Amino acid sequence: MTSWTILLATSWLAGAQATPSDYEEVTTILGKKGDFREGVLKVNVPRTDLAVTIAGRPAPTPFGFGGWVAFTKAEDGSEVMMGDLVLTEDEVNPVMSAILSNGLEVTALHNHFFWEEPRTFYMHVHGRGKASDLARKLEPAIDWIDDAARKRGAPPAVAVEGKLDAARIARIVGHAGETNGPVYKITIGRPDIDLREHGAVINARMGLNTWAAFVGTDDDAMVAGDVAMLEHEVTPVLAALRASGIDVVAIHHHMTGTSPVVIFLHYYGTGSTERLAEGVRAAIDLLGRPATEAHPVNRRN
Repeated sequence: MTSWTILLATSWLAGAQATPSDYEEVTTILGKKGDFREGVLKVNVPRTDLAVTIAGRPAPTPFGFGGWVAFTKAEDGSEVMMGDLVLTEDEVNPVMSAILSNGLEVTALHNHFFWEEPRTFYMHVHGRGKASDLARKLEPAIDWIDDAARKRGAPPAVAVEGKLDAARIARIVGHAGETNGPVYKITIGRPDIDLREHGAVINARMGLNTWAAFVGTDDDAMVAGDVAMLEHEVTPVLAALRASGIDVVAIHHHMTGTSPVVIFLHYYGTGSTERLAEGVRAAIDLLGRPATEAHPVNRRN
């Protein structure tokens, strides 16, 4: 194994924990797989039924079409639930109605891409209460997505050609990632941001993270990702991505009522993995700096 693989495996094992019984009940109710690490149950809701292309290029599910919901405990023993559901245009409002009519909240709705077919949107959901109650409130929305997927049927198999030098990408970006099929994805937390809800730590597994996903070949790849930023970091990060030739496709919030305010942006680019990874690195190197070091156009005198 490479040193990067060993580091990743060691990190994963260190965070692995036995799943509490109430969280096992959540996965049973939702009929989905989940894993419990770092005090968070994360349940995957991947859209494997969608054969997505971006500007005509096949984009596999791990590239950015894997929805999720996550649960973690508040100080009073209740659960905080957050999630991000991947939906087609015709699914947005029925799923939103299912969320709202069952007492949960929708905190954001937005795009992650341009030029994708079919059009996909991302709905952030939120709730607080007992884990099993939250799962039952969420179940109708998940069932709606599952029913739509069954009606659509399995998409035709599309081979995604290419192999990436993951170790090289990790060295350039400065963080190791995970390989999922043809996709290499790097996820980076923001431990410098102390974000809590009712005492519950909102960490990378709860959605406070920056990520970059690569697919293709080292000479001709696609990158897509998300950057979690404090307000003073937005303009410098935007400038760094654009200077690197990477397209910004959305700027928005994911959570409401948070302190500090966290802004997320989504980006997409094509080119060599070296150039794309350098562009991602230029953006993430700007994170965590004090406001006094912000880009000149973002300073307030």
